[in-house]
Amino acid sequence: MDVGELYHSLKIENIVASGRVAEALDIEFLSGALDGCVLNKKKFPGAIYHMKVPKIALLLFSSGKIVMTGISNKDEFHEGLATIVRQLQQHGIQTLESPDVVISNMVCSYDSGNFINLNKVVLTLSHERVEYEPEQFPGLVYRIDDPKVVALLFSSGKFILTGAKKIEDVKLAIDYLEERLKQIQ
Repeated sequence: MDVGELYHSLKIENIVASGRVAEALDIEFLSGALDGCVLNKKKFPGAIYHMKVPKIALLLFSSGKIVMTGISNKDEFHEGLATIVRQLQQHGIQTLESPDVVISNMVCSYDSGNFINLNKVVLTLSHERVEYEPEQFPGLVYRIDDPKVVALLFSSGKFILTGAKKIEDVKLAIDYLEERLKQIQ
């Protein structure tokens, strides 16, 4: 099976990135200047900005830090970061020469195409890494140490993987899980 075939059902559901774009941000000013930017300090200490192109959500903080979410790929991350920096500069805000914003979490889905006997998995795998309470939640939580990824496994054969900072780590986690499941099934 070639690599493209193995990961054909891998889908990035969400990417979260965070870091600093400026020494400080006047979020009161920005909430009035940026279309789609809202500030309600009674509910949340940052401004919430719904960027239209690319379509992502940002949290802007007076400390100069931002959180970007709703990103679907690396290109969209770079485009969104360049867009917010450009918009800040257009509104007279001095940004860092090199904004320090990095991907902090990826959420991906994957379909292995195989039924998974979760009861057998929980009995076979090391218990300190596995949580399974089917009365509470239908998925098995598996914590992988290297790469540091948390996987939710469902009997349908579908996985949700979270915690990775790059797609290569998601693929390594899938490879690891596929190998472990092959040994169990």
